[in-house]
Amino acid sequence: MTSEFPGLGITYRGHFTRLKWHRLRRSLTDPLFSAEIMAEGFRLGASTELDLRIRTDGGFVVLHDAELEGETDGGGLIREASADAIRRLHLKSGGHPPILSEDLASMLQTAHPDALLQFDMKDELAAIGPRGMDHLVHYFADAGSSIIISAHDLDLILAVKQRLPDLKRGIDPSDKFGDIYKAGGWSAVEKDLLADIHGPTEPDTVYLYWPILLDAAKAGLDMIGLCHDAGKLVDAWTFNLRNPDAGFDEGEARDFAALMALKPDQITTDEAPATERAWAGLVG
Repeated sequence: MTSEFPGLGITYRGHFTRLKWHRLRRSLTDPLFSAEIMAEGFRLGASTELDLRIRTDGGFVVLHDAELEGETDGGGLIREASADAIRRLHLKSGGHPPILSEDLASMLQTAHPDALLQFDMKDELAAIGPRGMDHLVHYFADAGSSIIISAHDLDLILAVKQRLPDLKRGIDPSDKFGDIYKAGGWSAVEKDLLADIHGPTEPDTVYLYWPILLDAAKAGLDMIGLCHDAGKLVDAWTFNLRNPDAGFDEGEARDFAALMALKPDQITTDEAPATERAWAGLVG
């Protein structure tokens, strides 16, 4: 079974898995970080994700890379650019201006109650500083369940917990698991994951790289189950079809079915409608 509107989620064996629109895209043919697609996600109640970078004035802009030339027609470090300077730029993908955090706060007023917007913070707390945290509090403290803030920097998530206690929080420990596995195997990975999910950040959602989830499951470690036992949700990132128009190939079908059997609460993808359509074709 799929959602009422394409690209929102999949129900399988009684469990609903949301499909999150990675970098505000329903498809890789969509422009990157488009306000128009974000507004559509808000209207439908979709789960969407964007990246935030700190500006020199303490506000934020929706971009992934640290340098403006990565995704825009500008140049230089984003943390050294002002809001006025960034407003004059255009994204290479789509030609639209970058979205500023002030724009986000205004657009969030229109969001469907089921909509969830992930702020994936690309700078660490040391770079964001007190002004950046004050900015987040000023513009988003009342956003409630509409926003989840995620980061690799656990100090930043702790600051969010203290300054914005009503917002959801997410952590992503995936990058360290490779070295932990090499040093101590899956038992060491399990121990570290449990320490994170029971740690002081008190995350609502744990973001985990989907191949790690499948490798762990093959070895007898249900990482999603561990998180669920602790009352945490799991986002499996980022599953993209190689040929969205054709649907799953044999390997993708096998992997996606194995992933769905683990009951993730959300799957990050740049091809949400195509993934939902491919799954419907697979299970009938």
